Amino acid sequence: MLKNNFRYISFLLVFLMMSCAKRGSITGGLKDTLAPILVSSSPKNFSTDFKGNEIVLTFDEYVKLKNTNKQLIISPPMKAQPIITPSNASKFIKIKIQDTLQPNTTYSFNFGQSITDNNEGNPYNQFKYIFSTGSYIDSLSIGGRIKDSYNKTTDNFVSVMLYDVNDKFEDSIIYKENPRYITNTLDSLSTFKLENLKAGKYLLIALKDKENNNKYNPKEDKIGFVKHYINIPNDTLFELELFKETLPLKALKPVQLSGNRLLVPYEGKQNFKNSKPKIVLKNNDEILETIVTEFPKKDSLQVWYKPLKVDSLAMEISKDDYKKKYVFKIKDLKKDTLNISAVQNGTLNFRERFTLETATPLVKFDSSKIKLVNKDSTAVDFTTEYNEFEQKFYVDFKKEPSQKYNFTFLPGALTDFYEKSNDTLQYRLSTKEIEEYGNVILNLKNVKRFPIIIELINKKGDKILAQEYSEGETKFEFNLLEPELFTVRIIYDDNKNKIYDAGNFLKKEYSEEVNYMQKNFDVRSNWDVNETFDVSIPYNPELEKKDDDKKKKDDAKRKKTAF
Repeated sequence: MLKNNFRYISFLLVFLMMSCAKRGSITGGLKDTLAPILVSSSPKNFSTDFKGNEIVLTFDEYVKLKNTNKQLIISPPMKAQPIITPSNASKFIKIKIQDTLQPNTTYSFNFGQSITDNNEGNPYNQFKYIFSTGSYIDSLSIGGRIKDSYNKTTDNFVSVMLYDVNDKFEDSIIYKENPRYITNTLDSLSTFKLENLKAGKYLLIALKDKENNNKYNPKEDKIGFVKHYINIPNDTLFELELFKETLPLKALKPVQLSGNRLLVPYEGKQNFKNSKPKIVLKNNDEILETIVTEFPKKDSLQVWYKPLKVDSLAMEISKDDYKKKYVFKIKDLKKDTLNISAVQNGTLNFRERFTLETATPLVKFDSSKIKLVNKDSTAVDFTTEYNEFEQKFYVDFKKEPSQKYNFTFLPGALTDFYEKSNDTLQYRLSTKEIEEYGNVILNLKNVKRFPIIIELINKKGDKILAQEYSEGETKFEFNLLEPELFTVRIIYDDNKNKIYDAGNFLKKEYSEEVNYMQKNFDVRSNWDVNETFDVSIPYNPELEKKDDDKKKKDDAKRKKTAF
């Protein structure tokens, strides 16, 4: 009995001690937010008369290297990249130089954010190791900003380069040689600064270098440049506008896609809106009838021809001074047939034209076999248009609000290149109330010159929602717009071809000037918006970000107040 009571009392004491103990969780202390610190380097940072080929950096804690292939910028660039070790956590970083160093030259190793502590990943931001093979450290610098010549947003990881302009200099050097100096905007900046430079005359360019080889490839890369050579020292803040060159046409060998269609790939972004290449298809000396159309979203053209039994065909492609001939085999493949589909489904907006897309190109149209009636079965007058290059058939008419429309295409209304006609097609669409749309009155101030292209675009800038062309007018009305967050893009159409034209490096031509309205504006249902755009004020993405942040805070306050 006494023994049992003793056990009971012991258990009770333990329980009371546990109950009275302070409750909590074990933590590891405050989170480490401090970056590593460089304790020493051998040779010392900013050394002169550098003769060795190995550098050792010592830190106050264990560090690791992260994304050095992107983050580490060596200027001047080295043909043979140094070996940097170790790959695991260590208090030491060793740099083994494999290249022959240039005499009397200042070298900079900018590690960006690639050196981080081992535990929390805190970066040693923009750490630089600098040395000179001469008797002093070059200390001159230049700076500026990068922007895109057409898009609102600017690419990250843009290289900014300087080339020596001397007796051996040619513009073609950027295609085959490393620059004298280089820096990179990395992943967060649109500004740049080139430091530790020697006085002299230079070519200044910027590259979105997809292959990361410090050489310009017009097929892949965007480029920005200053037309004139620059002299250093220089306190100018340079602005470099990136653009993708429109390359001369270079057609590749045709590929047979079907029994009546060929694909002609081409290199380089081309604009065939105003003129497309002349393509002649031959069976021996006989010229075959063809139609040339675009291949959507690909750098290719489609060549449609009437089926025939042959072993091979020849093709001649020409545009301006370019000419190319090909001979290729022909196989017996399945043929493309007429197929028609409507772009709109259900609702037709007031700013749209009813559009049909065809799988094969059309050649004949019989409007008497096209019927359009409203919900009261009353006939509606219409006009038609066919874009052969895009293979799109348009029906345009005056739209009434809250109305229903019935389109009927009787057999034989549309006939394609192969003399195949449509069966009966019917499409039913309706319009909305006018109050479901918004209107914009846009006033432009301080336009530098005309003509200009005016585009209403979405916030991202990747979709054109409405467009006008002006040779002198500065006030525009955009009516019956679908509710959306809009901004405005202005293009100075200096060559008057009604499209944006990119620059050309060898011709020393800049892209046509583009400017964006600084703010975005909301168009809502049954709203009239009156906006003024001072075109002389350059667009600044940082100001737009601040404006967006302010709007988010205001929206959050309104929601909090509502509850």
